[in-house]
Amino acid sequence: MLAEKFDPRTLANMEVALERAIKLLKQRAELHEFRRYVASRILKHAERGDKTLEGLTQAGSVAARELRLRSKPDRQPRKTSAGSKDK
Repeated sequence: MLAEKFDPRTLANMEVALERAIKLLKQRAELHEFRRYVASRILKHAERGDKTLEGLTQAGSVAARELRLRSKPDRQPRKTSAGSKDK
């Protein structure tokens, strides 16, 4: 259980870090698997020893960016119109 592994301040930092990171996901923020992924990354970071709000928020933000990149559709290169000049 987390309460046995971490002190109250660390648990609070983890919760704030999760909420900050989830905001980066916008409309997908409430998807359970996304929240679980971000939370697991924050937990791993805390287990490695960085229990600061800044460090945990950074770990959560990185995880949220990874999810955003994974869930974006592949983009095709833009075609230039026949009349445009590329220099």
